[in-house]
This record gives sequence, C-alpha cells and structure tokens, in this order.
Amino acid sequence: MTTETAPQTVPVPSRLAVDELAPLMSRAMASFAAATRKSSIEPALLDLVSARASQINGCAYCVDTHSADAIAAGEDLRRVLSLSVWRETPFFTARERAALALTEAATRCAEGPVPAEVVEEAAEHFGPTELAELVWAVAAINAWNVVGASLHPWPLD
Repeated sequence: MTTETAPQTVPVPSRLAVDELAPLMSRAMASFAAATRKSSIEPALLDLVSARASQINGCAYCVDTHSADAIAAGEDLRRVLSLSVWRETPFFTARERAALALTEAATRCAEGPVPAEVVEEAAEHFGPTELAELVWAVAAINAWNVVGASLHPWPLD
C-alpha cells in the first residue's frame, strides 16, 4: 500500500515592488506591451507566444497570466496544456508552429543566434510587418519575464 504525501510547497522569494520603485520604467514597459497588443497578429496567437516564452524563462506569474488569458479568450484548454510540447502534438497550425519556433529561438538567443531557417519559416507564414511585430512581442514578454522571474513583484492569486 502506498501512502500519498502532501505536495511540498516552495517558499516564494521576497517580492520587490518594482512598479512603485521604478514607475517610469514600469509605465514604459506597460506602454510597450500595450503596443504589441495593437499589432496585426491575432490576440490568441500572442497569448500562446507569451505563455511559451514565459514557460522557457520560468516566470510563474506570466505563465499563469497568459495561459488564463488564452483560456478566457476561448483558447482550447488542451492546446494550452500541451504548449510546452507543441512539436509533439497535432494541435497547432503551421502558422502557430512557426511563431512558436521563432519564439523559442529568440527567447534562447543567449545560447546562440536565431537560426536563419527559423526566421525563413516564420517569413513563410507572416508578412514583413507581422514578422516585425511578432519579434517585438517576443522581446516584450521576455523583458517582463526577466522582471517577474528575478524579483517576483506580482503575487499569484
């Protein structure tokens, strides 16, 4: 007979109120993020991109936020739950796969340059303006992830 044990909780590091401590930077980032939402890319795809980058970066707040936003906007729960293994599923379109591949490569750019074939694949599914907007959206979520994963300024409710 196996006895189940309660899951261990991990203490969340101290939070730093970055929005209050650096309000000009916080407002600038909020404006940047708002601009990415005004792009020609469908909001559902932006939510998936944001959730995937946040998974890679280990930002719990952003994973939670963007996954919840996607579900609230009507995204299929199965797709959200399988986002970390999107390559292994049939649930994503070629356009979404290209965006996710570019998101992963750009998010991991410190490990090496974004491969040309990843950009070329994305360019087959996104026009030049959309491609630029997609990269800016990835840049924005990565910036938020740095703040969220480093200082945990926003509580998970």
